[in-house]
Parts: sequence; C-alpha cells; structure tokens
Amino acid sequence: MWSRLNFTIGRKGISFRHLDILAIALAIGVAVLFSLHAYGAGSGPSEVSVQADGKDYLYPLDRNVEFKVTGPIGETTIQIRNNSVRVADSPCRDKICIAAGWLSHNGQWTACLPNRVFVRVEGGSPAAVDAQTF
Repeated sequence: MWSRLNFTIGRKGISFRHLDILAIALAIGVAVLFSLHAYGAGSGPSEVSVQADGKDYLYPLDRNVEFKVTGPIGETTIQIRNNSVRVADSPCRDKICIAAGWLSHNGQWTACLPNRVFVRVEGGSPAAVDAQTF
C-alpha cells in the first residue's frame, strides 16, 4: 500500500515514503511562512514618537514638519522630511543626536541625553537585519 520512492545519490540509494515527502514539504512551507512574517512588509504607516520634558508626542512620518521640543538645557529642533526624521539642532555639547542622521525604519532611534529628548520611529517596515545570532 505504501510504496517507496527511491533516489540514488552516489553508491547508496535513499528511500522515501509518501509521508516523508509530505513532512519535508510541510517543514519547507512552515519555514517560508516564518520568513515572510519576519522579513515581510511592515504593519502600516510609520510614526515618530518624541519623548521630551515628561511628555510624549506622536507625528506621522509622511508629513514634512519641523518642530522644537524643550528640555532641561534648551530647545531641540526635529525635522521630518521624505518619510525620515532627524534631530536638526540641539543645545547639547557633543551633538551625537545630530550625528545619527536621518532615521526612517521601524525601531531606529536617537536621543539627546543631556536635553532628555528621545526620538524613535514606530510602525512601518522593520529595519534591515545587520547581524544574526544562532
């Protein structure tokens, strides 16, 4: 009733049953579904979350806006242009928040620690994988 499918690789033959092939196909299908879920398109439009002075602000990433938020040492200027956000100016000494440049992918963030301003991109497509750990 259960016939075998024989494949020959080298000198030894490999024998598969129909359920073996079904199990292999199912495993490949599950791997493809997980890959599509992990690396597939994002979940809608992106937004910019800005935390400053104990307040939370939320802005859509698809609008061109420039605004200022006040922190303990002064005003930080944030720009949103072409679906990206950046800290354009800040009163901090080292300007690391400005050096971060334009942020556009989900999960990217920058912070001006002396001025206590935190900017994060939320939603949309995930950032590209830059490392993998097994």
